[in-house]
Amino acid sequence: MAAHAEGAPEVIRHLSECLKAKGCEIYPFKSHGCEGTRDPIDECVTQTISSCVSLCCPHQCVDVMYDYELLPSRRPKFLAQTAAHVSGAAFYYQKSDIHNPPWLDKKMFGVCVHPRLGGWFAIRALLIFKDVLLGDEVQQKDPVDCVSRQEDRIELLERFNFRWQDWSYRDIIPAEERYSPRQKEYFITPPAQRGALLRHWGFMAESDTDSANKQTELSRPL
Repeated sequence: MAAHAEGAPEVIRHLSECLKAKGCEIYPFKSHGCEGTRDPIDECVTQTISSCVSLCCPHQCVDVMYDYELLPSRRPKFLAQTAAHVSGAAFYYQKSDIHNPPWLDKKMFGVCVHPRLGGWFAIRALLIFKDVLLGDEVQQKDPVDCVSRQEDRIELLERFNFRWQDWSYRDIIPAEERYSPRQKEYFITPPAQRGALLRHWGFMAESDTDSANKQTELSRPL
């Protein structure tokens, strides 16, 4: 069933209400023609989003892309940080945002900063509603430039590129929420050992290999 432009706000509202209860946020934007066992968090995100889409949008054609999915070329299916910037969710700070960068020709990876969560969040999925047409009632939102000073942007990229393991880039601005000690322990644990860690914490039974169906405190907003 195709949805007209006036149906877009309803789709956004229903999906937002459903995912908010699961600890997720959504940010809509207009699309112009987008074309082994997983980590337990990936399984949890997949199950959560799939169930919410089925519940809220049963008649919509929805293409869901997850941050862990790769193309045959081993490139990601979508550019998560670019999508976050375009949707207005988080500002994607790159080397090009700095006047006279001090690193000359050295490659510096960019990073997103959320206005409320700083760097303490993850971009988990992109949902494309193929039959929903957005009209003027849904306006494109620019991301909040929460790291506006050039010195702070340089510090952000240096923390992210040179010492991302110490988590300090995530605190480039004050954050309303941060990862709990258990979340931090989980994410620094090698993926192959995370199942054992969840079993140790009691979130997964010894014989349970489908950890995706367990909603734990480790889930984060998109």
